[in-house]
Amino acid sequence: MTRVSEHLNQALHDLMESDPSVHLLGEDVSDPYGGAFKVTRGLSGRFGSRVRSTPLSEGAIAGVGAGLALAGDKAIVEIMFADFVALAFDQITNFAAKSTSMYGRPVPVPLVVRCPTGGNRGYGPTHSQNPQKHFIGVPGLSLFEMTPFHDAGELFSRMFGLGRPCLFFEDKVLYTRQMYRTDDLFRFELVDDVARVYLDGAGRPDCTLVTHGGLVHRTLDAMRALLLEDDLICELLVPAQLYPVPHLPGLEDAPHVCVVDDGTEGGTWAAEVATALYPRLWGRLRRPITLINSADGVIPAAPHLEREVLVQADSIRAAVREALS
Repeated sequence: MTRVSEHLNQALHDLMESDPSVHLLGEDVSDPYGGAFKVTRGLSGRFGSRVRSTPLSEGAIAGVGAGLALAGDKAIVEIMFADFVALAFDQITNFAAKSTSMYGRPVPVPLVVRCPTGGNRGYGPTHSQNPQKHFIGVPGLSLFEMTPFHDAGELFSRMFGLGRPCLFFEDKVLYTRQMYRTDDLFRFELVDDVARVYLDGAGRPDCTLVTHGGLVHRTLDAMRALLLEDDLICELLVPAQLYPVPHLPGLEDAPHVCVVDDGTEGGTWAAEVATALYPRLWGRLRRPITLINSADGVIPAAPHLEREVLVQADSIRAAVREALS
């Protein structure tokens, strides 16, 4: 089976081979290093000057990528750790995103900014964050996240096809997981580009969980425990597109909805999902949508303290049990 990092690497190879207008920029993306998480391994040897290792300046990297996109090419920019995308905030939100519409006519800006996210690796406060929420609601900007159920090549084609800059989040622990595999109790299918993970033949679930790619396996662990220890059946929906929030299928008959988000509390992606769902489900919900987030605090490096801050399977299970009690 192929790991997510290997799958992403192959998708980049295939993309750059099929489309000579694609450039890739980032810190240490060239061989022999091949990127901090080896996702860009082998690209510089095959595609030469179209792959550029850059100075340590996220603003410059994003700005050059946006310039390439405005000039008619396509650019993939790698931010070594998603935490550092804050240094490129101005170029992404005030230059790249606004360039799609501020010149009096629609202008395509095919730019993808890759952002390795998340904790549970002991990297500490400034290398472990999930900054998705800071980019929600920016006009002209779309947010996507890698999942173990979505083909990365199709996602790159979809993002470039939008003609607008996209942030593409990739959880660092997810890199080590295998593609297209779930817990042995569950099956998955793609419905309208949203992955649905379900217990075959179980009927209507007690709760439908919605989460992003980096939390899939922790959520599956919680679903397993809820089933085997609490006799509660859950389904899981995993969209690859985070914002604008896509249509999430099969919720009309859900007794309860719980949105799980690895970002810290306050102004979250989970809240954005709930906002999108309430008008659609208001007359059917038995109780308010449950939001689960990481704690409002910095992320420690020590593993036992890191677990207390970040969303874990046991915290998901506890929140679902409380909501359904």
